Amino acid sequence: MKKVILFLMLASPLATAAGGKDKPRPWSLTGHLQDLQMVAIDLLDEPGFEDTWFTMSTISNRLDFRWYPKSWLRMHAGMRNILNYGQIIEYANAQAQHYNTPGYHDIVVDDQGFADLTFSIADEYSYFIYSTVDRANAAFTRNNFEATIGRQRINWGINRVWTPNDIFNTFNYFDFDYVERPGCDAVFLQYHTSPASSAQAAVKLDHNHDITAAGMYQFLVRNYDLQFLGGVMKDDAVLGMGWSGQIKGAGFNGEMTWFHSTENFTDSTGRLVASIGANYTMNKWYVQVSGLYNSKGTTGKAGYGENLFSHNRNISAKNFTLARYSVFGLVSCRITPLIKTDVSGMFNPSDGSCFIGPSVDFSLTQNIGLLILGQLFYGEGGTEFGDYGKLAYIRLKWSF
Repeated sequence: MKKVILFLMLASPLATAAGGKDKPRPWSLTGHLQDLQMVAIDLLDEPGFEDTWFTMSTISNRLDFRWYPKSWLRMHAGMRNILNYGQIIEYANAQAQHYNTPGYHDIVVDDQGFADLTFSIADEYSYFIYSTVDRANAAFTRNNFEATIGRQRINWGINRVWTPNDIFNTFNYFDFDYVERPGCDAVFLQYHTSPASSAQAAVKLDHNHDITAAGMYQFLVRNYDLQFLGGVMKDDAVLGMGWSGQIKGAGFNGEMTWFHSTENFTDSTGRLVASIGANYTMNKWYVQVSGLYNSKGTTGKAGYGENLFSHNRNISAKNFTLARYSVFGLVSCRITPLIKTDVSGMFNPSDGSCFIGPSVDFSLTQNIGLLILGQLFYGEGGTEFGDYGKLAYIRLKWSF
């Protein structure tokens, strides 16, 4: 199995590029191959590590195979093959040995789905290689009805940063390199009641055999897409709603979900998580703002400690952050058709910590891109963004 995965990681892009284009075929194989370099500065707030630089390199390959054997059946298998190596791996392993805790490798390869589809290929002190299957599903359609079974992404979120309605597979905003976003092991049903409305239902089972099950109805009212959902997420009953529309040419959206423990359902305690956002495009400029409210969040120091490197393990629609309030902003400019710049930022108004994320994206050719990106965190120790230091990335990516 390991030899097969390694062969696919290295050879399949070349095979795809060399394939014929004249004959129509009922399948496709797409993906990318990339090299991501990271430098972390001030990652450790310890004596002797001031201004110390730590490095980590990641070579990764993604494969997405889609097959359409019948007009009513389509199948999708997607996998990531990743090699991580460098000083951060060495330091994480040293800390794990010292404190008898799981190392970076053990955390990453711990599959959160009902089926264990993450495979460790090699694990040494300064590097590890692993593969993970994040899509493995079959979709059946008949008239207005569709059913999808297997590992898939169920996207009920609307906001582009914080998605309280996305109770099945929430994503981590800081994990910028995972654009496909995680999937879950679930059964998803959808019935289109009209061209602008649908009823959906899904049941998910995770690695702890916890169940998330919910239904949602989407419809259009006066050029606004509305959705209402209800169900259970592990040990919580959930009710939620969301909207997306426009105000004078600017996009306007929001979503909110109320969580209440099913074990103490008769008491008045509960958690409301809500986000609201707006965006506007003008010529080559794009501006986006968002806000998040968590009724159970703290107005003190909201240190999280694992948010940045959690690989979506500890992120859920219930706890994007431990803070009561969070604010996000983004300004993007398309300098030329081949060069785009972004500056994003998050701010916790309660503890005064913030994140700034500048980036420049170059399209070198039609399918080769170069990204230079920074993740800069500022704040006192124990605040939401105060313990991450500053990270710089450079990524060369070939898509096929």
